[in-house]
Amino acid sequence: MLPAAVVVLAYLIGSIPFSYLVVKLVAGKDVREHGSHNVGATNVARTAGKLPGIMALLLDVAKGYAAVAITRMIVMRVEWPFDAGVLPWQSREMWIALAGLIAVIAHMFPVWLRFHGGKGVATATGVFLALDPIVVAGALLVFAIVLLASRYVSLASILSAASIPLFFRYLSRDAPFWHIVISIGIAIAVILKHHSNIARLVQGTERKLGRKKESQ
Repeated sequence: MLPAAVVVLAYLIGSIPFSYLVVKLVAGKDVREHGSHNVGATNVARTAGKLPGIMALLLDVAKGYAAVAITRMIVMRVEWPFDAGVLPWQSREMWIALAGLIAVIAHMFPVWLRFHGGKGVATATGVFLALDPIVVAGALLVFAIVLLASRYVSLASILSAASIPLFFRYLSRDAPFWHIVISIGIAIAVILKHHSNIARLVQGTERKLGRKKESQ
C-alpha cells in the first residue's frame, strides 16, 4: 500500500490550486474567468497584480519541490517494500521521479477545480529543482535567452521544457536513468498543455511580453 500512498500524496500536493486561491483571497475573483483563463502565475499577475503573481509562482514551485522531497524521504526509509532491482517498480529513483510527474499532472488536472488547471511550468520547475538544481539552471538560461530574443513567454516555456531531458543526459552528474525518462514525460506534458499557445504562435497572434491586449 505504501507505493499507492506515494502516488496519492504526490497528486494531492500537486493539485493544490495556489493560483486560484491567491486570486480568490487577494482580489475575490476567479482567475479562470479573467485574462487568459489559465490557472497559472502569469494570469494571476494579469488579474491581481505582480505581487500575487510572484506569490502564486513561488507556491507552485514549492509544491513541485515538496512532492519530490517528501517522496524521497518516504522511499528511502528501511520499510520501503522494494529493494533495488532490474524491474522498474523496484527502483527507488523511479518512484521519486514519478512523484514529480504526478505532481505536474495534478497541477494541470486538479480535482478541486474540476480538472481545469494550469500549464505546469512552475510546478515542473520545482520538481526538477528537487531532482537536480544544475538542470534547472540550464533550463532557466534557455528560458531567458528565448524570452529576450522573442518576448514570447510561451515559446520560452516550451523550449526550456524541451531542453530539460537533454540537460539531464549531458549536464547532470550521474543522473539516474529514471530521471531522464520521466523528465521526457514531464516535458511532453508541459508542451502539450501549451497547445493553444503553439497554435497562436503559428498564426502569429500570440501576445508578446509587455504588449497590452488590443482593444476590439
